[in-house]
Amino acid sequence: MHTVNADSPRATRSVPSRLAAPAGVLAAVAAAFAYVGTVDPNEPGHYPVCPLLHYTGLYCPGCGGLRSAHAFVHGDVAAALQDNALAVLGYLGFAVLWTVWVVHAVRGRPLRIDPRPAQVWSLGALLLVFSVVRNLPFGGWLHP
Repeated sequence: MHTVNADSPRATRSVPSRLAAPAGVLAAVAAAFAYVGTVDPNEPGHYPVCPLLHYTGLYCPGCGGLRSAHAFVHGDVAAALQDNALAVLGYLGFAVLWTVWVVHAVRGRPLRIDPRPAQVWSLGALLLVFSVVRNLPFGGWLHP
């Protein structure tokens, strides 16, 4: 993280103007969750089918994500975890990252996300392992 010079334009902006971007992102995410909470993905015909699942019968890391979001919006965390546990971790990760972003914005400090290559590779490995395990016979508990 780097500091902001007190004379820089970013430091002199008002708190509401610094919160505009985080507020806009929160509004977009809330709207998306509201839509998925209203339009049930468990009913066929509302959302497109996952191409990987359709053509190969294999679950991708995102399969069940809409059902997970729908259950999460309705407060059914157990069903959300059953539909896509990794998506639930993503929701929680977003909430933490967004909160850190707001705190930085209020303090007038930019949020800089600069993941190391090992972190990016680890995330990719997690997605790959999740995808492989959920498609194996003993990974049935991870099926959406």
